[in-house]
Amino acid sequence: MISNAKITAQGAYVPKNIMNNQDFEKIVDTSDEWIQQRTGIIERRIAQNDEYTSDLSYKAVLDLQQNYNVDLSDVDMIINATLTPDYKTPSVASYIQAKLGIKNSGAIDVNAACAGFTYGLNIANGLITSGQSKKVLVIGSETLSKITDYTDRNTCILFGDGAGAFLVEYSENDPSFIASSFGSDGDKGSHLYCSNLSKEMFHEELDNPGFVVQNGRGVYKWAVGTVPKIIKDTLNKSKYTIDDLDWFVPHSANSRMIESICDKSNIQKEQALMSLAYYGNTSSATIPLSINRAISENKIKKGDLLLLVGFGGGLTYSSSLIKWSI
Repeated sequence: MISNAKITAQGAYVPKNIMNNQDFEKIVDTSDEWIQQRTGIIERRIAQNDEYTSDLSYKAVLDLQQNYNVDLSDVDMIINATLTPDYKTPSVASYIQAKLGIKNSGAIDVNAACAGFTYGLNIANGLITSGQSKKVLVIGSETLSKITDYTDRNTCILFGDGAGAFLVEYSENDPSFIASSFGSDGDKGSHLYCSNLSKEMFHEELDNPGFVVQNGRGVYKWAVGTVPKIIKDTLNKSKYTIDDLDWFVPHSANSRMIESICDKSNIQKEQALMSLAYYGNTSSATIPLSINRAISENKIKKGDLLLLVGFGGGLTYSSSLIKWSI
């Protein structure tokens, strides 16, 4: 794959309010031990009532800017991956463009749920490599707490709020992007959804309107069967093999699911970077949060080979094999 795009900065933000597993023991029939054993989650962050996805996105970008002392005034495209926008329109990206005061930037939201951030990165790579853009902000951000039914013990324990942001710039000689893949199994969309204008899918009435609904077993079976194929397909498009990978960065959906994917793909579990334990499932934000956390722990080094794989609602998937360049 020809690329002229390089990741030059990253940042993240999570709300201050922590909701731990003991908090759920007070509202639904569950326990800390049960949640940890089945999901790997210890706690998650929850946005304030007046704190929305755009607020998280904005603070993640400010963190990026502060960490790397970069100039964002010449950003020419903002891509915000989210399934929980503040408004149907304007997009979160347009709102961020206004808050940042970037005058000559395009702005779009991408809704591929848990695959959204990798879709956004690959779109940024395409825009820059084709010459349409020079500098792109890619953000993954969610306030899933606002579409979570806290009486449904099967789903409410899973989700949290957070945001991560990458800056992608033109680079002729030192690109980050090596290979990618994407796809959708839309016929399985009823396994994971949140209804909006329509209350039906494939002529079947949807449950719990306005809240996220998940068939955990269906999603688990699909992910464990699909993601190893995505990993193989992406690597086959490059000169690299599983043994060359330094880090595997999957969507942080469920620790047991990730362990099964690693086993099937011959990836060491220690190579899987996740943000799940302390942030929960933050959909499009899990991958940038995982990378941000790994950087803070001095795990990722410049030159490391990372395979990012997002998968989830849609049911969609997207991957990006990158050489870490910061």
